[in-house]
Formats: sequence, structure tokens, C-alpha cells
Amino acid sequence: MPSIPVALTIAGSDSGGGAGIQADLRTFAFHKVHGTSALTCVTAQNTLGVMRVDALPPEAVVAQIEAVVTDIGVQATKTGMLLNQEIITAVATQVETLNLLPLVVDPVMVSRTGAQLIDDAAIATLKTKLLPLATVLTPNRYEAQILAGMEIASLEDMQTAAQRIHSLGAKTVLVKGGGMTGDLRGADVWFDGQQLETLTTATVNTTHTHGTGCTLAAAIAANLAIGHAALPATRLAKDYVTAALNHALAIGQGQGPVGHFFPLL
Repeated sequence: MPSIPVALTIAGSDSGGGAGIQADLRTFAFHKVHGTSALTCVTAQNTLGVMRVDALPPEAVVAQIEAVVTDIGVQATKTGMLLNQEIITAVATQVETLNLLPLVVDPVMVSRTGAQLIDDAAIATLKTKLLPLATVLTPNRYEAQILAGMEIASLEDMQTAAQRIHSLGAKTVLVKGGGMTGDLRGADVWFDGQQLETLTTATVNTTHTHGTGCTLAAAIAANLAIGHAALPATRLAKDYVTAALNHALAIGQGQGPVGHFFPLL
């Protein structure tokens, strides 16, 4: 039997199946990467919103990571919703101790609509302990504003923010334009310390975009696990998300998820 790349997602569970661990594992499977997981929290949510969030003890998160890595091993790791300061600290320690690289950090701090999802202490810990370990960091507009300490309203702002955030330690930064308006919607700015590029794909007009951030970060991790370098991995991931948006699922009464398994539809 040929060996198969393995990726690990450390994130929360979405009971509605559109984001979080569920989206990550479907994305890994699409890329023919074996998906493993460490749950950080369990959410009760659907297409209309989140009703409840229960955090797992940091020790339980660590135990899941160790169980996977010490037996199966991983070729790439992705983090999503880490929820609180204690879990962020525990995960950062595991990344360093077990060398869980390359690492894609989706800094789930603020939603694409601007709602803060974790408290200020957790944001500070993520910024100082986990962000410097990232191979690729994928903040949305509002997360980038916090990390860069500036307002973002233009392409030039996105470029400046990417460079400021890079100085905090991440190897590469992808400032996502999904929260932008007009021509900048869907345009992302990439900076790795030398290359500053604007990555664009066709805009998809759909209201069913739940899980796009998780899916993009997971697709980058999957492509890194396969062996692609960071920039090609990101380009391929953007193409995948665009295709999934073109096949988004109009399910539920609210915002449906992207179509992770669109070739099967």
C-alpha cells in the first residue's frame, strides 16, 4: 500500500457540519490526505448561528494531539478555533515540543462580520505564543486589523497590514479580503518577507459561505502535507475554495456551507 500524507486539525466541532473540524476533515479527504483531529471545543450551531460553546480541558486537547502524533505522525498541522488562553498555550507548547510543522494558523478571533469570538487575553496569547510558529497565517480583515493595529479599507492597507503582521514572527501572512467590498472582495494579500503579491480568483455570488475560512486554511495545510511550497499551496487552496463556493449548499434556513465534495454532486 502506498503511504498517504497525514494532516492534523486542531479546532472546534461544528454540529451543523459547515465549518470547524467537519469542514477540515472533508477538505483533507478531497485532497487525498488522511485527516486526524484534536477537538478544542464542541459547539451547538446550525446555519442560523451558534447556540452554545463548551471548551474541552487543555489536557484533553494535548492528549488527542499526542495520541495522533506519537503513533501516526503528521505532515502538516492546521489550527482553527482554540477558544481560550489555556488551550492556546497548550497547543503552542505541543507545536514546539512535537515539531508540528508546517503549521497553518487560522487565527479565529473575529468573525468575517466583525464579531469578536475570543477574549482579549486569548488574543494576546495567540499573538505572542502561536503566531510566531506559523508557516502560514490566514487572518481575515478584522483579525488583521487587530494584529496589525490599523484600520484596513484598501488594497494598500491590506499590504501594509500583511507586512506589519509578518514582523510579529509568522513566516508567511495571507490577509484575506472576504470581508472587503467591491473589487477587493475575495482578493487576498500574501507576504513572506520578500514577495508581496495579491492573489485573486473569480468572485462567486452566493450567500452560502459558511466555513470558507476553515476550508481555505485546511486546504493550504493539505497541500503542504502533499509537499507543495507555501505559495503554490495557497494558490491551489484558493482555487479549491472558489470551486466549493460555486457548488455551495443551500441547506437549512440560514447561511449554508460551501460544497466541499462538489465532484460528487
